[in-house]
Amino acid sequence: MKHTTLGDLDVSRIGLGAMGMSVFYTGAGSDDAESVRTVQRAIDLGVTLIDTAEVCGPYTNEELLGRALKGRRDEVVLATKFGLISHGAPNGGMGVLDSGPTTIRAAVEGSLKRLGTDHIDLYYQHRIDPGTPIEDVAGAVGELVAEGKVRAFGLSEAGPDTIRRAHAVHPVSAVQSSYSLWTREVEERVLPALRELGIGFVPYAPLGHGFLTGTLRSPEQFDEGDWRRTSPRFQGENFQRNLALADEVRAIADEGDVTPAQIALAWLLTRGEHIVPIPGTKRVARVEENTAADAVLLSAEQLTRLDSLPPASGHDHNEAERQTIER
Repeated sequence: MKHTTLGDLDVSRIGLGAMGMSVFYTGAGSDDAESVRTVQRAIDLGVTLIDTAEVCGPYTNEELLGRALKGRRDEVVLATKFGLISHGAPNGGMGVLDSGPTTIRAAVEGSLKRLGTDHIDLYYQHRIDPGTPIEDVAGAVGELVAEGKVRAFGLSEAGPDTIRRAHAVHPVSAVQSSYSLWTREVEERVLPALRELGIGFVPYAPLGHGFLTGTLRSPEQFDEGDWRRTSPRFQGENFQRNLALADEVRAIADEGDVTPAQIALAWLLTRGEHIVPIPGTKRVARVEENTAADAVLLSAEQLTRLDSLPPASGHDHNEAERQTIER
């Protein structure tokens, strides 16, 4: 597995997103034992960046990783997130944007305990909190860095202005946002700013929430509780139009002994040296498939075809979620 850097953190070029092991997708959390095997197999294959968040569950995904990483914690760069749970709010504050210093303090202590570790390698603000100046957020995380509880500061779904303001207070090592062959808005403003500032980029949903694997052919494949049922891209005519995009990725994969998922990940690896996609899976076979994308070389002609794919039809998040995203 090739390596790169996110700030001062040395990481594998492909990481592992753990969220779907516990929440949001069809059948999520149905087999914790397989999820643990998946994490451990990823490490065996050279994956060093593993990503979660306190809101996943809530909390259960961090607990799962704590079990999976027992005895192997020092082999990985462990990332988690705060800011989508208000620890001072009644009823647990689930889904409340709160990055106030008190909440950050409560969040980090809970995450450390659940993950079974004395430090978090990369600590992201999960979404920008309009009620807390980003300078205060950066300062609070900077204090945790000084105390040794956190190694590096990250932002998720932040725009260039927010990134610059945060970086001026405490170095931002990585920004995490949705980025894939069908979600490319970050190319216009975010990626140029990150290159200028020397900040790494971590694409989540690099396989389009599973769509780019070519295995999804109908919205009826989703359970009632599956997050994708609320995404405009996975509904009605948008879903049908987007099948053409997935079919082109499959056509390129069929030209060699590779899969559509590997093509989608290999394309992302061409977008910049400090870009580290974190495909999510809870299955050993999938993590083996995804990590093998590190060795896939795309021809100039294939890159041209992939670059020229039309944008996906429909937004990738529902209206409420879009209000919390900067790009």
